[in-house]
Amino acid sequence: MESVILVIHLFLALAIIGLVLLQRSEGGGLGIGGSSGGGMGGLASPRGTANFLTKATAFCAAAFFCTSLGLGILAGGHSQGQQGILADVPAAAVGAAAEEQVDTPAAPLPESSNDQVPVAPLAE
Repeated sequence: MESVILVIHLFLALAIIGLVLLQRSEGGGLGIGGSSGGGMGGLASPRGTANFLTKATAFCAAAFFCTSLGLGILAGGHSQGQQGILADVPAAAVGAAAEEQVDTPAAPLPESSNDQVPVAPLAE
C-alpha cells in the first residue's frame, strides 16, 4: 500500500513540475514569456488554457498534499510507540561501551625537564 502511494506521490510531483513550467509568466521578471504570443498554436484561447493549467495545478497540489499526509501517517504507524533510537541496543553493550571510555587528553603533553606549562602573553 505504501509503495503504491509513493509512486502516485512521485507522479504528482512530476506533474506539478510540468504544469508549472507550462504556465505563462505574468510578471515578466526575467523578461521572457510575459507578453509573447500564443504558446498552444491556436488549439485553445490563452485564457482557457491558463484556466485549465491553473485548475490542473491546484488539483495536483491538493492530491500531492494528501499523499504526503498519507505517507506520513503510514510511516508513523511503523514506529514502536515512544521508544528512542537506542531501545533496540542491548543494555550490556551500552554498559560495556561506557566502561571503555577513559578520560585521556586529546594530545599528549610533551616531555620536558621542568613542570611549568607555557602561558600565552596577555595583550596590553
